[in-house]
Amino acid sequence: MRVSTFGSYQRGLSMMQDLQAAVGRTQRQISSGQRILTPSDDPIAASRALELRESLSRLEQFDRNSNIATNRLQDEEVALQGVNDVLQRVRELALQANNATQSNETRGLIAIELRERLDQLVQFANQKDGSGRFLFSGNLDNTTPVTVNGTSFSYNGDQGQRQIQISESRTIADGDSGADVFFRIRAGNGTFVVTAGTTNTGAGVAGSSSVVDPTQYDSAPYTVRFIDPGNYEVLDSSNAVISTGAYQPGDSIAFRGIEFTVDGQPAAGDEFLTAPSPNQDVFSSIQNLIAAVETPVVSNTSRASLNNGINSGLQNIDQAIGKILEVRTQVGSRLAAIESQGDANGAFALTLQQTIGELEDLDYAEALSRLSFELSVLEAAQQTYVRTQSLSLFNFL
Repeated sequence: MRVSTFGSYQRGLSMMQDLQAAVGRTQRQISSGQRILTPSDDPIAASRALELRESLSRLEQFDRNSNIATNRLQDEEVALQGVNDVLQRVRELALQANNATQSNETRGLIAIELRERLDQLVQFANQKDGSGRFLFSGNLDNTTPVTVNGTSFSYNGDQGQRQIQISESRTIADGDSGADVFFRIRAGNGTFVVTAGTTNTGAGVAGSSSVVDPTQYDSAPYTVRFIDPGNYEVLDSSNAVISTGAYQPGDSIAFRGIEFTVDGQPAAGDEFLTAPSPNQDVFSSIQNLIAAVETPVVSNTSRASLNNGINSGLQNIDQAIGKILEVRTQVGSRLAAIESQGDANGAFALTLQQTIGELEDLDYAEALSRLSFELSVLEAAQQTYVRTQSLSLFNFL
């Protein structure tokens, strides 16, 4: 077969261009540190690396979500700490006011501070996070949670919790509804309340109360009516007598699985009513406590009314403190969960990066050896091409 001079020239030139392209590709690999410069270099590895990078991107978003949730929960924890401090101070003031050594004037001063603490509590309930969103409005974080109208308090948010995704299969609430934190607090001992009759004329004061036999407690309302200072009867909602008993000051009155103490001496006809604990907002509890503290003491009957009101208020405050502790525990658990998930996400991200590196990173020793070989081949090809192109039939004439 006859080979033309032009054909030989083209083949030689094409070969050197291919060799130069290979050298250039290897040099780009070395300078970038990447084995795969284009998907065509290794389609399967390039596709797998793309999937891993998408997973890594999601982990980075989960990390940002975790930071947002952490900041908001930390803001909530600070607010709840403030609420707890206010409630503890309210409790101290209530105990002071319940002391028999206090006068009407000094109790009036205590009531003034109680009002200031109530205002402070409303401010904590309306606390905002670092981005200016209300902490306790549920999903309506642009709505003021608690508003005051005279002596009544209203919740304006919703009862939702915004869920933030912190992993492929895990979400976490970044806050709590004010309805749950401040308005869904069981009054009394959390199961039932004991209330002194408004027309009582004696000096009986209801004290501690509890459920002693849950199997007998039927959650029904009852009335304990004193027949005389030393005897009482228990009536159900239809005024049927279900129990009777004798009484001495400080005795416990027990029936249908519950009991409560009464101090002082009730008068004939005095009543103490029991009923299942309703939900009561903490603001109203303090408002009622203030009203009790401001009750003027002019007789044993009015002192008993004062003590009954303050004792009831103390029980409600204790329930509110317990509720705040419960919510703070939940907040702490969420923060711990976010931290734990963040560690897991970080470990997974490191594994993904290592896998991507195994797919894409260049083996420098192999690449440098290959570059040296390719340069040698290119140099030899160039020299051969030059010598071949200088040959002519005239050299043999």
